[in-house]
Amino acid sequence: MLYKIGMFAQMNHVTVKTLRFYEEQGIVIPAHVDEETGYRYYTMGQMADLHQISALKQAGFTLEDIKSLKNGGDEAGFLNRKKADIMARISELTRQLSVIEGYLAEEGGSLDAPVLIKKIPAVTAATMQKRIKGYDALFEVMPEMGAEMERLGCTCALPEYCFTHYLEPGYKDEQILIETCEAVTEKKEDSDLVKFKEFPEIEAACIYHKGAYEAFPRTYTAILRYIEENGYEICGNIRENYIDGIWNKDTKEEWLSEIQIPVKRRA
Repeated sequence: MLYKIGMFAQMNHVTVKTLRFYEEQGIVIPAHVDEETGYRYYTMGQMADLHQISALKQAGFTLEDIKSLKNGGDEAGFLNRKKADIMARISELTRQLSVIEGYLAEEGGSLDAPVLIKKIPAVTAATMQKRIKGYDALFEVMPEMGAEMERLGCTCALPEYCFTHYLEPGYKDEQILIETCEAVTEKKEDSDLVKFKEFPEIEAACIYHKGAYEAFPRTYTAILRYIEENGYEICGNIRENYIDGIWNKDTKEEWLSEIQIPVKRRA
């Protein structure tokens, strides 16, 4: 059955002007054009084309992208590139949000306010365990681990997620056993230095820390007090997630980290 352009536009909640524009762009061509009247007609089957165009536009595809797909472009390639672009933008927006929340915490004079309970998604990670002489030696671990990951052909996941576990109970200021973890897109073959692990989704109390790592105790005091006062208990290894640091900032005051403590409701 054929439908006039006005009826077809009404059925699909678009304007006649939009349908004419799509025709000019070669993305939705009328099934029939009356040579005498110039009336355009469409079929029910073309509704699926309009719905696909709407879905792709909502996902951020341009009309040029859509035209390429309609002309036989690599659909999987387009989708993967768009996914990578979106994930990169999410990563940047997350970083911006982290900075804002860090500033709000400092401006308010209290670190209680920015504590959040949130889900940390499951992650595949390259990991390396090492005993370091002190917290400053953490920076010596990162380049060594990065070089080994590059040798193994690892691709870091987006958004980037790097965190450290402390594997022994209690606080130590020297000879600290750590496990450094970097999210990757897939597991590779374990080596002597780097092992690959799956970390399940967790619910965690999270707080941002702006500044040098020497000031971590103040931030830990705030988040641990929040956990205690709000009916939670710790149920896993604490993670320190490094967002900005010596690798991309000029001063310690600009460093930004997030402390993530797995929690569950107390019985």
